[in-house]
Amino acid sequence: MLELENHVARIESSNRPQRPQLSVIMPCYNEAATLAEILRRVCAVDLDLEIIAVDDHSSDDTFAILETEAVNNPRITVIRHPRNRGKGAAVRSGLAHARGEIVIIQDADLEYDPNDYYELVQPILSGRVDVVFGSRFMGRHTGMYFWNALGNKGLTFLTNFLFNSWISDMETCYKAMRTEIMRNMQLESNDFRLEPEITAKVLRQGYRIYEVPVSYLGRTYEEGKKMRPIQGLYAIVALLRYRLRK
Repeated sequence: MLELENHVARIESSNRPQRPQLSVIMPCYNEAATLAEILRRVCAVDLDLEIIAVDDHSSDDTFAILETEAVNNPRITVIRHPRNRGKGAAVRSGLAHARGEIVIIQDADLEYDPNDYYELVQPILSGRVDVVFGSRFMGRHTGMYFWNALGNKGLTFLTNFLFNSWISDMETCYKAMRTEIMRNMQLESNDFRLEPEITAKVLRQGYRIYEVPVSYLGRTYEEGKKMRPIQGLYAIVALLRYRLRK
């Protein structure tokens, strides 16, 4: 089915399964090189899940790949933005269509391993906690540049200082929580400031963040999409903003 709704194009199977346990929101922008493989890896996870892939108006074959995958897999819903709006906007579009009890964000590259979903969702399904972050700094396999790691550590330290928390990886993509928690945040960020916004709002709402180790193999600079220094400054401003907001 292809329709226009809320200024996005949406494709979904007519044979969608009943409400799943997990909604995987996958923002996509020019990810044709890795998209088919990451979709395969997510679908191979033995959990009751759906995938909501949001093409943020890519200029490569990303949308065509998603169209093909959605036709053949009833667990995949595809949304396309009519213009490029950023990762945060893509997550909001996906969240609007999430039906699962738990939601997690999955980048469309191969940096994170969907096999880590099991450890991420189990503490929530068992009722122990409501929010779980996957930490790249807790002893599992990690491939990261020194300056990227140092920047992440600095932002995480500031987060802990401002919100009286003790986490090791604020910028992680793998943030899993009950879907209603993320919906109630009323997310605003359009770009990568989404990460500090989610973390700050989780902590301000009084939820403790439970961390589990995850694997990570960062892309090289040649492969693109590395966080620039100015984005670190934006993240600092975002953390301060959400800490001081009444």
